Amino acid sequence: MAELTSTKPYLVRAIHEWCVDNALTPPLLVEVNSKTKVPMAYVKDGEIVLNLSYSATKDLQFSNEAIIFSARFAGQPNNLYIPMEAVKGIFARENGQGMFFEPVPSEKESEEITLSQEHEKNISKEVKKPSLKLVK
Repeated sequence: MAELTSTKPYLVRAIHEWCVDNALTPPLLVEVNSKTKVPMAYVKDGEIVLNLSYSATKDLQFSNEAIIFSARFAGQPNNLYIPMEAVKGIFARENGQGMFFEPVPSEKESEEITLSQEHEKNISKEVKKPSLKLVK
């Protein structure tokens, strides 16, 4: 069977549409990584929250791979690129309803996790269990 596409882009679009239909503000929580193009001056603790309402964005486009739009920060226009893997959540600012996503480790992180698990297995093989000996 072919690999299924991620549900994340569909859910992000659905929550965004629900917010717009109900006149709610749809902020997007983004984990900034090397593929993310956002104004770095507004990034805090490796994250940025972006307003995805149509009044705050220009040329907003959702695809299965990314969210692309233009927005103004301190009056300066910026072109933003948010890969779907960087999206941590989308919700309604007014009531907090929405959806948050599990972080997806990058290839490097998943490789490091695999290596550390193998290292732990090797260490546990090397360590011998303690034994007691009766001495008279």
